[in-house]
Amino acid sequence: MTMALDKIALDTLFREARARCVFLDEAIPEATLRAIYDLMKRGPTSANSCPARIVFVTSEEGRAALRPSVDPEALGATLQAPVTAIVAYDSAFHEHLPRLLPDEPETAIRFAARPDLAQETAHRDAAMQAAYLIMATRGLGLGCWLVAEFDRAKVDAAFLSGTRWRSSLLVDIGYVDRNKEFPRRPRLAFEEVCRIV
Repeated sequence: MTMALDKIALDTLFREARARCVFLDEAIPEATLRAIYDLMKRGPTSANSCPARIVFVTSEEGRAALRPSVDPEALGATLQAPVTAIVAYDSAFHEHLPRLLPDEPETAIRFAARPDLAQETAHRDAAMQAAYLIMATRGLGLGCWLVAEFDRAKVDAAFLSGTRWRSSLLVDIGYVDRNKEFPRRPRLAFEEVCRIV
């Protein structure tokens, strides 16, 4: 039986969590990036497709290559973050399905025959996996900032050239400067966005 998380865990992941755009000047060890992925990869995807691919940009050279791709309004957090995760998707993710979904071999064939379905699945599920990455990051005590305003073609050319990977989102990751946080912004009420039928 699955046990519910305690209040502290739920606060960490949801209630007290917020987007963070002011980070401490502190490097994130590779072991922590591996731990983020190890948690993230366990989230569900349709047909266990796991289409997300990640490039963790940590070097000064990587930051310099990323800078021209990010909208100037969003650049501050990206330049300050010790890590920017380029969350991409593999346009041929279904080639891994014989290993990821061995009991349903027809699924890989179906995606190969339907490029439109494969593209839709890859894009949608990689976005879901980006959300898992955010939750994993929070769970490990770090903060993150989602960057949606960037030039995908430039990111793909700089970081994904020669691969089947295509960028979807950027997520800035770092240790949070809690002295420079802004108050939580409002959210919509249950009655405004939910229906029970």
